Amino acid sequence: MATVNLTNDTFADTVNRDGIVFVDFWAAWCGPCRFFAPTYEKASEANPDIVFGKVDTEAEQLLAAQYRIQSIPTLMVFRDGILVYSQPGALRAPQLDQLIQGARDLDMDDVRRQLAEKQKTDAKA
Repeated sequence: MATVNLTNDTFADTVNRDGIVFVDFWAAWCGPCRFFAPTYEKASEANPDIVFGKVDTEAEQLLAAQYRIQSIPTLMVFRDGILVYSQPGALRAPQLDQLIQGARDLDMDDVRRQLAEKQKTDAKA
């Protein structure tokens, strides 16, 4: 599967679905973004069961602001609608492959339990 362009209209529906969704926030003028793009595209083709989305921060400024994108490229990973990773910086292929495997290996029941505990703690504060 090739990468898909995400917009304000399609973003929520895409990241809130079951499964793994990678999102690359980028801009055409960004050198590191251009460096990362072929690596990201190749990973999308090698992992057709994962959605690889791209958000052009110039065209989708409201979306970039909503997710507090301060540096690009920024890569986010959602699993079953839960944000499980967010980090700026261009990754090399081995790093991206490791992140993909990490997303696959996540114990989502444990992630949900940890989120529930954090919400209880935050509610008490």
